[in-house]
Amino acid sequence: MNLIGGKWKPIILNIIGMGEIRFGKLNQLIPAISNKVLANELQELEKLELVIRSVYKEIPPRVEYKLTKKGESLIPLLNQMAEWGKSNTARALENTSK
Repeated sequence: MNLIGGKWKPIILNIIGMGEIRFGKLNQLIPAISNKVLANELQELEKLELVIRSVYKEIPPRVEYKLTKKGESLIPLLNQMAEWGKSNTARALENTSK
């Protein structure tokens, strides 16, 4: 959890896990994150070898992100955590309404 914990990394990994994506599209899908924070998080994920950054020499420049094999191995764990959260949130809400 020290590597992928925090507010944004699991969200970013989950979105990139759906397929290769450009920086601008990531920013659209996570409107609450600033450009600077998104760029920093992506750099950290790249250093951890969870994400590959591909730069295409085009005009305008195009940068895309995709998961490495190591990053792909996290997706089932993130999905399980999401399911656990959903089921336990539902239970917690049921218990508070009684």
